[in-house]
Amino acid sequence: MVMETPKHIASLSLDLDNQWSYMKTHGDPGWEPFPSYLDVVVPRVLSFLKERNLKITFFIVGQDAILEKNHAALSSIASAGHEIGNHSFNHDPWLHLYSEQQINREIALAEEHIEWVTGQNPIGFRGPGYSLSRAVLKVLTCRGYQYDASTLPTFIGPLARAYYFMTAKLSSEEKRQRAKLFGTLKDGFRPIRPYRWNLDDNGKQEGMIEIPVTTLPILKIPFHLSYILYLSLFSQTLAIMYFKTALLLCRFTNTRPSLLLHPLDFLDSRDVPELSFFPAMKLTSEKKLLLVSEVLRLFSNHFTVLPLQQHVHDVRETSGFLVIEPSFQPA
Repeated sequence: MVMETPKHIASLSLDLDNQWSYMKTHGDPGWEPFPSYLDVVVPRVLSFLKERNLKITFFIVGQDAILEKNHAALSSIASAGHEIGNHSFNHDPWLHLYSEQQINREIALAEEHIEWVTGQNPIGFRGPGYSLSRAVLKVLTCRGYQYDASTLPTFIGPLARAYYFMTAKLSSEEKRQRAKLFGTLKDGFRPIRPYRWNLDDNGKQEGMIEIPVTTLPILKIPFHLSYILYLSLFSQTLAIMYFKTALLLCRFTNTRPSLLLHPLDFLDSRDVPELSFFPAMKLTSEKKLLLVSEVLRLFSNHFTVLPLQQHVHDVRETSGFLVIEPSFQPA
């Protein structure tokens, strides 16, 4: 009798960025009334996950939780058994520019409204646009968060930001605010495996766990779903081969990946014409769903896929941790 090798744990999460937050970051007019597609995308995603028996982590923006028009969609996520994380209140990718007091207010306000709508008090955080600072980590630690998931260890963040700026109409001040959107070159040197932040100058205090959004081992190129969908514009076969290579490298290097989804992975320009500037919005949602389905099938074949909270529990039980000093480039 052949014994199957147990699959390692991996995690899956979705940053529930809304239409208004993309428009705001892009510098587009008309975001102030907070236009929303949550009533469209949330049922679509929940149905997709239910069909595949997947439970994941949804990072919710506090501003969406405060608006009654979004309550039914957001409460349905928790009712379906998914973990709820904090994605800030205002979804400002320049959160790293805030003072510690401003950050505390931002995170606390999001907590309050997210818990009121979903019934869950978030224990995990992801910064908008991967925005992170020592002050953010200090606030999260003081507020009792178990993990942060804001880092994207890749070298290509500046290229993604340059493309984004080319498609946007931003003032010099707005570009300054977004100067770290998608990260800096230095982020490529961060670990792709979970680690602890050292926030104690004496090294005695156990720091919070960081679960990075996993990038390709060794090369540090992204392979989250939005990136795979972008590659599929050139060749779907190439996109799938690239993802298979990423999974094989993760297994070869004993990396337990944390894979990231976004709402636009399930939407197209017919759903949200205002966001047609995103390249993969040229794909129909039907084609996207087929590709996302295949990617998650491969992911589930290689790993036991769980929400981030359970990923954190697993690495606590089975892994030794690097301890990283949270040094950040000046804003």
